[in-house]
This record gives sequence, C-alpha cells and structure tokens, in this order.
Amino acid sequence: MAIKPWLHQFATLHHHRHRRDNHLLFSLFISSPKNDLISLSSLFLSPSPIAFLRQLAYSSSAALSRQHPQQHKQQPLRYHRLRPSPDTLAQKIGKSIRLPGTPSKARVYSDINVVRPKDYWDYESLTVQWGEQDEYEVVKKVGRGKYSEVFEGVHSTNNEKCIIKILKPVKKKKIKREIKILQNLCGGPNIVKLLDIVRDQQSKTPSLIFEYVNNTDFKVLYPTLSDYDIRYYIYELLKALDYCHSQGIMHRDVKPHNVMIDHEQRKLRLIDWGLAEFYHPGKEYNVRVASRYFKGPELLVDLQDYDYSLDLWSLGCMFAGMIFRREPFFYGHDNYDQLVKIAKVLGTDELNAYLNKYRIELDPHLAALVGRHSRKPWTKFINVDNQHLAVPEAVDFLDKLLRYDHQERPTAKEAMAHPYFYPIRNTESSRTRT
Repeated sequence: MAIKPWLHQFATLHHHRHRRDNHLLFSLFISSPKNDLISLSSLFLSPSPIAFLRQLAYSSSAALSRQHPQQHKQQPLRYHRLRPSPDTLAQKIGKSIRLPGTPSKARVYSDINVVRPKDYWDYESLTVQWGEQDEYEVVKKVGRGKYSEVFEGVHSTNNEKCIIKILKPVKKKKIKREIKILQNLCGGPNIVKLLDIVRDQQSKTPSLIFEYVNNTDFKVLYPTLSDYDIRYYIYELLKALDYCHSQGIMHRDVKPHNVMIDHEQRKLRLIDWGLAEFYHPGKEYNVRVASRYFKGPELLVDLQDYDYSLDLWSLGCMFAGMIFRREPFFYGHDNYDQLVKIAKVLGTDELNAYLNKYRIELDPHLAALVGRHSRKPWTKFINVDNQHLAVPEAVDFLDKLLRYDHQERPTAKEAMAHPYFYPIRNTESSRTRT
C-alpha cells in the first residue's frame, strides 16, 4: 500500500486513540505486505509522520546495502595493528574440520525423542488450529527480534492483558517448530504459556498470543538484585531448563532478553522458543544459533552434534554478568572474536584439550587469531562493587558452568543441587513443610 494512505490512516488512529482504533491498527499491521513489516512497525511507534519517513529512509538505505553489497563494501584497512572488519575476517576464516571417530551424545535425556511417538517431535506434519485474530487488540509495542515484533495487547472479550508476537516472514517449518515446542512444553515450570495462535486472513501473517508478564528490563533490574535474588532467579531458570530438557528440547537462545522477570510477583518466565529444537542423539545441528555473547564454544568451533549442555553455557554467561556486574561478560565483536574473548579468560591450553578430545581442527587463520593465553583466575573479576555477589560458592558454581567441554558442564538438575542454591532449597522445603 502507498505511503500516503498509511500516513492518513495513522494520523486518524493517532488522533482518536480508542481501543477500537488499536484493534484496527493491529489488523492493518498484520494484513500488510510482508516486505512492509519493518516500516509499519516504525509507523506504529513514530510520534509523527516525519519520524516515520526518516525511519523509512533509513530502512530503505539498509535494504539497498543488502541488495548491492559490493557498492557499500568498505575498503580494507591498511594498518596491521587495526582489527580487520568482520567481513574481511569471514572471507579469510573457513569452517573448522571435525575428524571422524569422536561422536558426542547428551549425558541425560538423550533418548526422549527416540522413545516418544513421531507426532511428538515431527513438527513438519503439524496441522495448526488457528484462533480468531479479531479477539485481540494491540496496546503498545514492547519489543522486537530478528524474527518477530512483540506487542502488549488485550483480549477484547475479558480485557485480560496478553503478549502478541507477530512473526516476520520465515519458513513455515520454523513457525511450526516453535508452535509444536510451545504446545509440548505448555504448563511446564516457568515456561511462558502459549494462549492462542492466530493468523490474518489476507496476508496469512501468523501471531502467537502469550501470557502477560510485567517484566522489568534486565539492564534496570539486575543492578538492583541482591545475592539472594540472583540465587532465586537462577534456580527458577534452571527449573525451566531441566523441564524442557526432560521433554527432549534444547532452548538454544538463553540470555537476559529471553528471561522475563516480574520482580514484584517474583515470577520468572523463559520466553522466545523460536530457535529451540528437538534433541536427537547423533544429529548434526546448525551452529548459527544463540546470541553472540552467549554462544557456547561448541558453536564457535563448528561442533554440530551439541546437546542440552549448550543452554548451561549460555546460563553461565548470563550468571557471570550478574555476579560480576559486567554485562555482557564475554564481549566479542564478532563470532571469531567471541572465541578470543573466551580464550583470554579460560585459557588456550584448555581450549586445545577440548579440540583434541573431539578431533576438531581450527582454520589456521582462526587459530592465529585466538593466539595463546593463560587461564585467568575468577578472582581477577571481583571488586568492591560485586564482592557481595561473587561469593565463593557463586564462583565455584560459575566455574562448573563455563567449561569448554560441554560434557563436563553440569546438567540443569545437577546445577540445582549445587551448594550455591542451599538457601533457596532450604526456603522451598520449609514452605512445603508448612
């Protein structure tokens, strides 16, 4: 649809601001052409048509860069001391080579999807039962991701708050995978509840309707958390991870952005199951999952038969950020530099032992980039601002999570039994007795 009619409709909607108008805006948003999704989301947020046009111009420029990369490519840097751009690095560094003979298998829950019927994990054969889109109204935008736009909404019949996740154009099987996983996990401890699945009749754009969580942004919340709070919320997150793993599912995108916390209610929910996958022993998975700062070493060295233990590394990165008040803890500029940042803390001797165990040969350029580093003691990261959080049992727990070798990491259930969580387990058992 042309820009002028959109601006006219938006001006009318912006002026009236009635719930029926929000309802119309939701319908207009998801009935728009797929290639207009980003522009329309900007329109929804823009305080004025001018701001919208500015955003549209920016989006168009970015799209042009993607269509004609050669015209927008920067010239290589001449100075040796300067770090080359990620694009240049990507051209030089090839994939790691995995020699045969050292397969990896999950230590727990490895056969869940072997013994369960095919229709439990065969998401491609899922037939989606679509609900009524007209029953939901958009209130405001609350977030966005690579694959979706997220809004706070209400159910028009009972006025209950909800979250509306409008999916961007992706392969049908990816959408089916997320829906199937959410359906399988529904009712699990601290797993966000999927309430409904709706689709626009014209554009066929699907939306997922979730329970509402009054989340506080982690950048605001985490600096205020006490030692006990961190223990409590990490324990709650481990409950969610143990449950999904016990159901044969890896989350593959654990990070603060995907952990919703209503601090007043002390309620935690693990969200965004768009990258989650069913675990099948021996299967080789895509390593292009998880967010950069939370990617496990297995992803960074192209080990494809990874398992649930990936989620425990990501949890470890998140936990390190919380107790050391350093977010993100491993701050890589790209995927290669991410491995460098890890090696500078955990050391290269341990990295080489990991590579040797699984018979992985790094590309020589990546090996040169990583270099040689000794292991850094965790005490190096403790200071006056975080010493009340980075207590000995917290550091010991972190040390067990952040291991190169995924098979050396504790399982979620083993992690919950760590002495760090004794105060939480003690409180829970006291509550149970009373």
